Amino acid sequence: MTEVSRTLNRRSFLITTGLAAGSAAVVPAAIPGAAPALAAHRGGALLSDPFTLGVASGDPDHEGFVIWTRLALQPLAEDGLGGMPGNAFEVAWEVASDERFRRIERRGTALARPESAHSVHVELKGLRHGREYWYRFRVGNHVSPVGRALTATRPDSLGPDLLMAFVSCSQYEHGLFTAYRRLAEEHPDLILHLGDYQYEYRAGVYTIPGGNVRDHAGPETVTLATYRQRHAQYKSDPDLQAAHQAAPWLVVWDDHETENNWAGDIPEANSDTPDPAAFRERRAAAFKAYYENMPLRRGSVPHGPDMQLYRRVRWGRLVNFHMLDTRQYRDDQACGDGYKDCPAAVDPARSITGEAQEKWLLDGFRRSAARWDILGQQVFFTQRDNNAGPLKVTSMDSWDGYVASRNRITKGWVDAGVRNAVVLTGDVHAHWAADIKADFDDPDSATIGSELVCTSITSGGDGADSDPATHPFLQINKHLRFHNNQRGYVISRIGRKEMRSDFKTLPTVRTADAQATTKATFVIEDRVPGLEQTYLRPLPRSAAPKAAAKSDEQIIRETIENETRRP
Repeated sequence: MTEVSRTLNRRSFLITTGLAAGSAAVVPAAIPGAAPALAAHRGGALLSDPFTLGVASGDPDHEGFVIWTRLALQPLAEDGLGGMPGNAFEVAWEVASDERFRRIERRGTALARPESAHSVHVELKGLRHGREYWYRFRVGNHVSPVGRALTATRPDSLGPDLLMAFVSCSQYEHGLFTAYRRLAEEHPDLILHLGDYQYEYRAGVYTIPGGNVRDHAGPETVTLATYRQRHAQYKSDPDLQAAHQAAPWLVVWDDHETENNWAGDIPEANSDTPDPAAFRERRAAAFKAYYENMPLRRGSVPHGPDMQLYRRVRWGRLVNFHMLDTRQYRDDQACGDGYKDCPAAVDPARSITGEAQEKWLLDGFRRSAARWDILGQQVFFTQRDNNAGPLKVTSMDSWDGYVASRNRITKGWVDAGVRNAVVLTGDVHAHWAADIKADFDDPDSATIGSELVCTSITSGGDGADSDPATHPFLQINKHLRFHNNQRGYVISRIGRKEMRSDFKTLPTVRTADAQATTKATFVIEDRVPGLEQTYLRPLPRSAAPKAAAKSDEQIIRETIENETRRP
């Protein structure tokens, strides 16, 4: 719990330009920036709601956070500028300590400029630690939805428990974003998005069995205009907006925010921009649009094809969040990518983080005084061998393709005496849980940490319920503890004595009324590395025979296809 009650009711989600009856009593008459626009817009007011992309907050610390919005009259405009006039607009903002805005803590104005796609990033300072706040924006007579944000616990305090959720992989075409809505209804304190926030494909290229639920607008994203348009389409989704309004986010990308399977300056094999110079231009466009559409601090403003995204966010002495970037600095995937028996995977010169980020991370371990050190990152960390024989066949797009890099990280946290090391992962479109071993080839070696992997929000379609007891990956790799192939999210309560994580799943992503249920619960006790399973929902009786009838080869093939089936 936070130091005040967590409340986010339906009214908080739905306050927009037409404030509820009696709102004049709670909206200060003298709100700064009430003028409809700067003089450069000739004094004309916007005739329709410019807050069609919602609001968001992010990167909290003990005295503030970022609040974000982006003005767009026509989100799907092909030029990527949201149908906005080519002028700057003055946007007023308010931050209050109550959701009816009776107690205004901060207020001011910011410019939404056309060169930034009329996005606004406001960094708040001087707020009280460990508190809930509410924020909103205004342009002329148009008022944005209300968002909820929190400040972190003060740096010298453990503070109360933190309710944290993490998500990944939201392919718009593959389903409705109902899982985001269900997550918002959990009222978390913090949400981590671990990559593949959006996908780059044009409509109909990346399809699922039974057909896609809806279509992307526009061509494959290559230019700044098309990346802006795609971000706007995703941000127009009301369920995604609800999740952004519910709590501050920590975001990192994976590959699809730019292009499938990219690595450093190297595009994928069948890229629309195969020339490295052309790909760097594409990367610059993707990075600029990403910053414009995410609640990031100014330290992450991109410089051409380079962007500082890895960073450390401290929640008092309870948690250090080490948010990683495993795309921008990695060596190219070895042996042509995919699942391989690949000698290059163990090359000590290969890195998934790059030298500078690795040094930064190891230094963070040495300096840490936190109860929990959590790595928020993109691709599977734990070893997953899909071959029961002597050959080791693993994914080259995961840390298995960079074994020495992984070993340096795990040795780093062991040598630094990190109290509780936990890796959070996205990417693979399925729930997994694993013990991190000192030597993955020796099942009796010490357990030195834990990995929790969230499934996708929609990517891959509905998926199917699955029985961990019959999954061959778990039989081959004894350190793997859990698997489920439905869509959903993970929500964790992080306290002084334990971190308790619920793996939530939805039965379908094709209907808006799908409800989330807890599929399994794992606990990590303070100073006890590894996972303790406390709850597992059994398969429905009708599903059990079907799951049991599949061969190990079929289950392995389906698991790999779920992760790697790309155009």
